[in-house]
Amino acid sequence: MLAMDYRGPYRVRAKHKPDPVIEHPNDAIVRVTRSCICGSDLHLYHGLVPDTRIGSTFGHEFTGVVEDVGSSVQNLKVGDHVLVPFNIFCGSCYFCQKELYSNCHNVNPEATAVGAIYGYSHTAGGYDGGQAELVRIPMADVGPTVIPKDLHVEDAVLLTDAFPTGYQAAEMGDIEEGDTVVVFGAGPVGIFAAKSAWLMGAGRVIVVDHVEYRLEFIKNYAQCEVVNFKEVADMAIHIKKMTDGLGADVCIDCVGCEAAGNAAQTLTGRYLKLQAGAATVLHWAINSVRKGGTVSIVGVYGPTFNAIPIGNAINKGLTMRMNQASVKRHLPRLIEHIQAGRIIPRQIITHRIPLEEVADAYHLFSSKLDNCIKTVLIPPGAYSNSVVAKEEA
Repeated sequence: MLAMDYRGPYRVRAKHKPDPVIEHPNDAIVRVTRSCICGSDLHLYHGLVPDTRIGSTFGHEFTGVVEDVGSSVQNLKVGDHVLVPFNIFCGSCYFCQKELYSNCHNVNPEATAVGAIYGYSHTAGGYDGGQAELVRIPMADVGPTVIPKDLHVEDAVLLTDAFPTGYQAAEMGDIEEGDTVVVFGAGPVGIFAAKSAWLMGAGRVIVVDHVEYRLEFIKNYAQCEVVNFKEVADMAIHIKKMTDGLGADVCIDCVGCEAAGNAAQTLTGRYLKLQAGAATVLHWAINSVRKGGTVSIVGVYGPTFNAIPIGNAINKGLTMRMNQASVKRHLPRLIEHIQAGRIIPRQIITHRIPLEEVADAYHLFSSKLDNCIKTVLIPPGAYSNSVVAKEEA
């Protein structure tokens, strides 16, 4: 099969690899129909995630058609078109019973630190991802969800991570009716967090970034105010001036470890690796939210430590919530929002690129060329796949 192949920081290629096989009675094999490049894939691509091994295949946002199932699989059959949450989870452990699927304790040898994720280094279990023609799906009875017939495949692929992560970011903010919500980051997750904040009753949504074309897009897509941080001397003071001196009710970090905006953070977090990524947005969020407010974090950071103003958080009485999205828990509600026409996720897709050109796709997305917001990879034959063609008709 053709698959993305990691060769080292800033170096990926398309390569023919052996087809995956059923390794356990609970496995399934899926033929990929759509696969995204996620902003967090760029952390791998840039060499910032520990134990990212040469030869790995990335990709944790994908849909596909079931091609084979193990002898124990009961809930899927060959030919089903499924969306596959980025979390790999067992469905039965202490954490899965509480619907904390991203914290599953049975699918990653490093489970005390993080759950398992497709195509996201051996820190996250060492599973190959979906930027390929075929993927092995462990625990196939509990993860994949059959795509409803009235759902577009490109809406479905954005339900595997970006939309649920943005939605959970807003949910963890405990937004109350009329709240002012500040979202840091105008990438795909930030776009969905801003949109979700409205769905949860926000009275005002402000998005902070420095990429002008992304600010322009989110202003129209999510009907929000925008701030270019390069035009602001001090972020916390600026947000307080916008909010009658109090600060925002909720601040959401949708950026994570590769944040720009502070030279010292960039140097220590991204280049010298003295902390687990640049903590710029964590400082902005803690200092910009009002006393008694909530900081929600879905931006990805490394597993070691970051220097953050925890004293300010304590003295302001903040609530801080964070986690990887529990995708499966959100799917019924998010599918309902799409079917009701409240949101069309696929409108954020700007580039559809053949899997054979995966190196160019990463370069384009990483360098923010050609006004790129979201890139979807299409494996050979996926356009002519009879299941997809029928469902898109």
